Amino acid sequence: MKLVRYGEKGAEKPGLIDASGQLRDLSAHVKDLDGAAYAPESLKKLAALDPASLPAVAGKPRLGAPVTGISKFVAIGLNYSDHAKETGNPIPAEPIFFLKANTALCGPYDPVEKPRGSTKLDWEVEIAAIIGTRAKYVSEAEALNHIAGYTICNDVSERNFQIERLGQWTKGKSHDTFGPVGPWLVTKDEIPDVQNLSMWLDVNGQRRQTGTTATMIFSMAKCISYVSQFMTLLPGDIVTTGTPPGVGMGMKPPTFLNVGDVVTLGIERLGEQRQEIVEA
Repeated sequence: MKLVRYGEKGAEKPGLIDASGQLRDLSAHVKDLDGAAYAPESLKKLAALDPASLPAVAGKPRLGAPVTGISKFVAIGLNYSDHAKETGNPIPAEPIFFLKANTALCGPYDPVEKPRGSTKLDWEVEIAAIIGTRAKYVSEAEALNHIAGYTICNDVSERNFQIERLGQWTKGKSHDTFGPVGPWLVTKDEIPDVQNLSMWLDVNGQRRQTGTTATMIFSMAKCISYVSQFMTLLPGDIVTTGTPPGVGMGMKPPTFLNVGDVVTLGIERLGEQRQEIVEA
């Protein structure tokens, strides 16, 4: 299934995209797409529905992030060897992770704000997992069983805030709109091999990032298992797993986003996103 939340910000409704690409309303079957909706039993009930029996939604309404009510937004850093190299960092011996503020979460086509005082606004195409069952001290072998599905995240970053303003990375990762997620959650049964998906990102129509999940240093299963050793992942939580090379800070000379720039990005089987940069 491809599950979405559609409508104006703060008033989104649950829906799904059928095989023909038609948006259909799920409001009669689930209140919203939160952690409870992504539990295995709930997904099983939704999967049993005949999409043709669901009301078709006319037009092209805004899509929000495909999950709401999250308890945490976890991000893995430096998880592609070439990206670590381009940023001047050593290959990590174990996963590096940090938290993005929940208030950074936004829809896949929403404008991204350039914060006041921002000088180094950057992009990162990433594959993210949305948790379906509580994960605490889970093994790597069990980890994927705790995932409801996968989606795209642009881990928008302000490098000056992140690196030069002291403290933790969270400072440069958490401004409002720094977490576009979507366009939909693809349930994990539709992704036979999460470690073999191509990914890309363009800025103003020019290719900046080209990669594949095959080159992740730590696999999706390893990332979920590892994080669960330090904090409990709850249904609905987002874990975004790092970016391939091609970020602005790694270019020569470094190149960053400005108001009016347009970022487009996509991952095989998971769809595409588009954001325009606006003043905060």
